[in-house]
Amino acid sequence: CDRRQRQMCIRDRSTGLSTRDHSLRGTQFSSIEIMKTFTATPSDIERKWFVVDAQDVVLGRLAAVVANRLRGKHKAMFTPHMDCGDHIVIVNAEKIKLTGRKLQNKKFYWHTGYPGGIKERTMDKLLNGEHPERVIIKAVERMMSRGPLRSQVLSKLHVYAGTEHPHDAQKPEVLDVAAMNEKNKRSAK
Repeated sequence: CDRRQRQMCIRDRSTGLSTRDHSLRGTQFSSIEIMKTFTATPSDIERKWFVVDAQDVVLGRLAAVVANRLRGKHKAMFTPHMDCGDHIVIVNAEKIKLTGRKLQNKKFYWHTGYPGGIKERTMDKLLNGEHPERVIIKAVERMMSRGPLRSQVLSKLHVYAGTEHPHDAQKPEVLDVAAMNEKNKRSAK
């Protein structure tokens, strides 16, 4: 900006209008209210319970939808430093689908701490093992930014391998992730 442009845009302190807008004085615009940014407080937050059936749903797409719901980004009152998300119950975690050859090719590594102690496990072994629900928990966890708020948000995620869950008393609403987009669901080939 050059000096002339800056002088043109100087605001009149009494009306809040710039020097260009003096033609608006005396009209309905002379008493413009300034909007304040809404910040949610703990008393403003209302949490709902949702149940998601993960049968034949693509893992990454499910995790993205669930992460947004847990964080509360689907709400108009979303506040970045507050936990304003909903509780999510996921059933049929063992029947989740992956695209491509990820069942055989995707590997998870860890190290025991001893020399030569690197271990690996494929996604197929994880899903057919004792705790297939951990696949979904880790996928959702890795879609959120790290920090103290992540662990607080993840405490509202409840994942179960079978169809039964102990949260019927909360009367969860059904969230149909498979119907949101046709790409969210994969049928057995």
